Amino acid sequence: MKLFSTITASLLRTGLTSIIAIRALQRNKMRSTLTALGIIIGVASVVTIMAIGRGTQQRIQDQITSLGSNLLIVFSKSRRTNAASAGKSESNYLTLQDVEAICREIKSVKAASPEVTFNAQAVANGRNWSTTIAGESPDYLKIRDWSLERGNMFTERELRSSARVAVIGSRTARELFGPIDPVGQTLRVKNMPFTIIGLLESKGAGMGGANQDDRIVIPYTTAMRQLTGDKYPRLLTLQIQSAEFMSTAEEQITALLRQRHQLAAGRKNDFDIVNQKEIADTVESITTMLTYLLGGIAGLSLLVGGIGIMNIMLVSVTERTREIGTRIAVGAQPRDILLQFLIESITLSLMGGAIGVGLGYAASTAASMIPNFHPTVSTASVVVSFSISFAVGVFFGFYPARKAAHMNPIAALRFE
Repeated sequence: MKLFSTITASLLRTGLTSIIAIRALQRNKMRSTLTALGIIIGVASVVTIMAIGRGTQQRIQDQITSLGSNLLIVFSKSRRTNAASAGKSESNYLTLQDVEAICREIKSVKAASPEVTFNAQAVANGRNWSTTIAGESPDYLKIRDWSLERGNMFTERELRSSARVAVIGSRTARELFGPIDPVGQTLRVKNMPFTIIGLLESKGAGMGGANQDDRIVIPYTTAMRQLTGDKYPRLLTLQIQSAEFMSTAEEQITALLRQRHQLAAGRKNDFDIVNQKEIADTVESITTMLTYLLGGIAGLSLLVGGIGIMNIMLVSVTERTREIGTRIAVGAQPRDILLQFLIESITLSLMGGAIGVGLGYAASTAASMIPNFHPTVSTASVVVSFSISFAVGVFFGFYPARKAAHMNPIAALRFE
C-alpha cells in the first residue's frame, strides 16, 4: 500500500511538472517554434534522403531484374569480325562452338542466347525509324523474363534456316505502325524484308536508361549471315538454374573456355564474365552506403538544432530565475526543477521531430510523382528520427536543467 501511494504521488508530481513545462512553452510560441526549427530541418532531411535512397536503390534493382534472372554474360575481349585480319586465331573469339560446348557440358545452364546487336534504320508503312537490331536465340524471351503481347517467338527451325522473321518492341511498333497491329506486317532492314511474327510487352527503361522497348529481335543466324557478316557473336547471355549455382557455373565456364581457347596457366582470360548477382549486390551496397552517408550529413543539422535548444534553454533559465527561486521556496525539489526543464527541452525536440517527419513524408510523396520512381518512408527511419530527437532533447537540455535545479533559492529570489 505504501509503495502504491509513493508511485501515485510521484506520478502526480510528474504530471503537474509537465503541465508547468508545457505552459512555459506556450507563453513563448514563436520562440519555441524557431528553437525547434533546427530539429525540423534535420529530421525532414534525414527522412527524405533515406526515402529517396531506398527509392533509387529499388529502381536500380528493378532495372537489373528487368534484364532477367540468374544471368551470366560472357563477353569476348576480341570484338573484330575477321580473326585473320587481326592476326589472331579463332580461339581468341567467343564462337558458336563455344556456346554449344557450354550448353552441352555445364549442366546448370538453363538457357543460352548468343547476341549480335547493331543500330539500323527500319522502314515500314511509309515510315523509317532508327532502332536496335538484336540477333538472339529462341531462348531470348525466357532468359529475359519477357512476354509477348501478341504473336509468337521464332523457333529453332527458323533459327537454323536463318529465316527473315522478327519480334518487335512496343516503342518501335508505335513509331513504325502507329495504331496498326504490327503482327503480320513487313518491315525492311538494310533493304531486306522481315515478317513481324510477335509484339513484345512493354518493359520500359533498362540499365543506363536505355529504352528496352525500342528494338527488333531477329534470329542471330539471320543477323550474322545476312546483315552484318559477323563470324562471332558479340556476347553470350546465359540463364543459370538458380542463384545458388551462379558462382559454380561461372567457375566451370571459365575453366571450359580457357581449355577451348588453349590458354596456358598464367595467361589472362581472353573473355570476361559478368555475374548479374554480383552487380546487384555491388549496386545495393554502394547505394546503401551513399544513402547513409547523405543521411549522416543531413543529420548534422540535428546537432545544430540541439545546440539551439541548449542556447534557448539557458536563456530561459536566466529569464525565469525568480520563478525558479519561488518554486524552490514553496517546496519544489531540485529533481522537480530538473524534470521541468528537461520536459521543456524534450517537448521542443519531439515537436520538431514530428513536424520534420511530416515534411519528410510530404517531400517523399512529391518525389514519387517522378515516373518509375517510388521513394518509401520506412518505419525504421521514422523510429530512428524520433529516437534521435528524444536523445537530442535529453542531451542538450540536461545542462540547462541541471543548472536550474542547483540554483541557490535565496540568490534566485534576489535576482533582478
